Amino acid sequence: MLVDATAIPANRGGVGRYVDSVIPLLARDGIDVVVVCQQRDRTYFEASGVGSVVTAPAWAERTALRFVWEQTGLVRLARAAGAAVIHSPHYTFPVFTRAARVVTVHDLTFFTDPAVHGRVKRLFFRGWIRAAALAHVTVVTPSVATANEFTRITRARSARVFAAPLGYDQNVFHLPTADDIAAFQKTLDPQPVSWIAFLGTLEPRKNVSALVRGYVEAVSAHAPADRPALLLAGGPGWDSSVADTVAAAVASGFDVRTLGYLPLDDLRSLLGGSLLTAYPSLGEGFGLPVLEAMASGSCVLTTRRLSLPEVGGDAVSYCDVDPGSIGRALAALLDDPAERRRLARAGAARAEGFTWQACADRHAVAYRAAGHPSTQLTTEKKGPR
Repeated sequence: MLVDATAIPANRGGVGRYVDSVIPLLARDGIDVVVVCQQRDRTYFEASGVGSVVTAPAWAERTALRFVWEQTGLVRLARAAGAAVIHSPHYTFPVFTRAARVVTVHDLTFFTDPAVHGRVKRLFFRGWIRAAALAHVTVVTPSVATANEFTRITRARSARVFAAPLGYDQNVFHLPTADDIAAFQKTLDPQPVSWIAFLGTLEPRKNVSALVRGYVEAVSAHAPADRPALLLAGGPGWDSSVADTVAAAVASGFDVRTLGYLPLDDLRSLLGGSLLTAYPSLGEGFGLPVLEAMASGSCVLTTRRLSLPEVGGDAVSYCDVDPGSIGRALAALLDDPAERRRLARAGAARAEGFTWQACADRHAVAYRAAGHPSTQLTTEKKGPR
């Protein structure tokens, strides 16, 4: 069993945390795993207990050249290792190989909401998603909603599609202590007394500009000293409107901050120390920040788009995606501490139903199915309640 982890970025967003968490569990469950990774990740995977770690050539770190290597060097490596299955955890996969192929399709917003992606990216990933269906590759998705979208959009009625809901690291995401929160506050200058949190890439799909505008509407009636800050944590995306929207809010006297990537151990304090976490996404394949906020004891406000209700259930609050709806929902939660506490408790309890072990178990089923083409399999229609 060979896993191609070379597409994982150095800054560990959702896809990186998914690979880092699932692959070691598969190895511990007795699957003979060979991981191919970039040099920077070799130490991590060696320490994680996988069977073997191979480093891709340095030139394959460049995105375009990595795709060339995937179709050539990866195939030769899999053949030399005797791998019966190749798992490609980020959309693309080797086209010409005798090994069975498993590919993870993280979301279908390239089809359902194409405007939130650049043209080149949209066309590229649409092509690979369609190719997975045409090539009868075994597909893993992070949610039942995404699995159903895959079969609907590609019309791959006979495709082997496995929903493997994501999990969270309980050592990282749990209720922060008062000391955790105080230490995090000290990293902020000036230190906010309270805040609303956002975690995710600042890209159009995350709807950050609408969140900023909704926040301004929600707190405008508050005295400046009583307004919570809006802390936006995550890497910059291609949404040029975010910087302008943030600058306009700051110029009008509102405390909106872009924090960039935060250390992983700071995230539970960002989320669990907040008044609430706002994630008004236009659509997600899963919505890992929602789960991680719930696990950290934060009240969560999100949308009903695609997979998000599958994660949040009745343990989160919902809004629509326009600034007015976001602002009204924020204002209602800010004015209702009891409801925030209720949702925080419900979210923490619901989060316990999502584990990386369960996700790894579903991957093991997909690997076995990929290695036995005659096995009759169907997509699950239920997720955690």
